[in-house]
Amino acid sequence: MKDQFGRAIDYMRVSVTDRCNLRCVYCMPEEGVPAVVHQDILTFDEIARLCGIGVRLGITKIKLTGGEPLVRRGLPELLKMLKSLHGIEQVTLTTNGILLKEQINELVYNGLDSVNISIDTLDAERYKKVTRGGCVEKALEGLDAAAKFPDLRIKVNCVPLKDTDEEEYVQLALLAQSGKADVRFIEMMPIGMGKAFSGKSKDEICSILRKHFGEPEEYKEPLGNGPAVYVQFPGFRKRVGFISAVSHQFCGGCNRVRLTSEGYLKPCLQYGSGTDLREMLRSGASDEKICEEMRRVIYEKPACHQFAVKNNAGNTGEKDGRQAIDSMELEKKGMSRIGG
Repeated sequence: MKDQFGRAIDYMRVSVTDRCNLRCVYCMPEEGVPAVVHQDILTFDEIARLCGIGVRLGITKIKLTGGEPLVRRGLPELLKMLKSLHGIEQVTLTTNGILLKEQINELVYNGLDSVNISIDTLDAERYKKVTRGGCVEKALEGLDAAAKFPDLRIKVNCVPLKDTDEEEYVQLALLAQSGKADVRFIEMMPIGMGKAFSGKSKDEICSILRKHFGEPEEYKEPLGNGPAVYVQFPGFRKRVGFISAVSHQFCGGCNRVRLTSEGYLKPCLQYGSGTDLREMLRSGASDEKICEEMRRVIYEKPACHQFAVKNNAGNTGEKDGRQAIDSMELEKKGMSRIGG
C-alpha cells in the first residue's frame, strides 16, 4: 500500500530479539541492557501471523534483525515459516556473523535470499575494542561459510568511526575487489548510544578509496531492498555501497516499516509513534482488526526524520511535513530494542 505521501511500503524489518552476543560501543553499554522478559517477545507463530497480515497490505520483503537474530534458538524454522507465506518474495538476514558458520546451511536450505554481515574493521584488536570482546575471525568464518553458496547475496556492513585509520576502510573494500561480498559503509545513526559518536560520511570514505583504487563509476542496477547507493571501482568484481541517512537523506523514497521484537509496529526509526500489535494479538483481535491498525500506521508514516537538521521538513515536498513531525515524540529506545 501507499502512505499519505504516496510512497509504496513493501518492506518490513522484523526484530526477533533484543539480545546480542556483542557489545558494540555505539549500540550497547559494556554491561549490556536489561533484557526483555521472554514472554514479552513475539513467538514465531505471532511473527508469522503479523507478516501474513502485512502481505495483505503489500509487504513482499522481510528482513530478520535483532539484537543479533542468530542468538534466538530455531531461527531457521521462522525463516521457513515466512518463506511459505504466499506473497513474500524475499526473506533476508542481518547478523554480526559470529554464529553464522554453524547455522548458514540450515538457513540457506530453508530459503534465505540474502545476508548482511556487520564487520566494522578487519583488524583483530580494533574489532575486539569496538565490539568489547568480539573475535573478527569468527565473523570472517561466517562470511566464508556464506560465500560457499553462489546464489546467496552477501553484503558486508561497516559503520565507519571518526578515529578509524584509513587503511581499515581500504582493507574492507578489498572484499569487494576480490568478489567475496558487496561492501557498504553505513553512516552513524544518532539513536541511543550512537548519539555520542561521530562517524565518517560517504564523501570522506569515497575520497579515501579513490586514492587507492581510482575513480569509481556509479552502479545503477538495484542490489537490494534498501536505500544504498553503489559505485564500482576499476577492477572490482563487487560493489561498494553507501547508506547515508543523515547527510544524504533519502526519506522521500523510504519503503519500510519496522516490527520490534515486542510487537510494536514503527513507521519511522526516529519517532516513538506506532502501535502495539502484541496487545492486539494476545487480546484476541481478528486479522481484520489488526490489518486495519497496520494500515493506519503505514498510511500515517511521517514525511521524514530530522536527524540532520532540527525542524527540517524533509524532501517530500509536503507543506505540513514540519508541523506534523514537530508534534511527534522522539524514540527513546536504543537500536537493540528497536531492531537494527
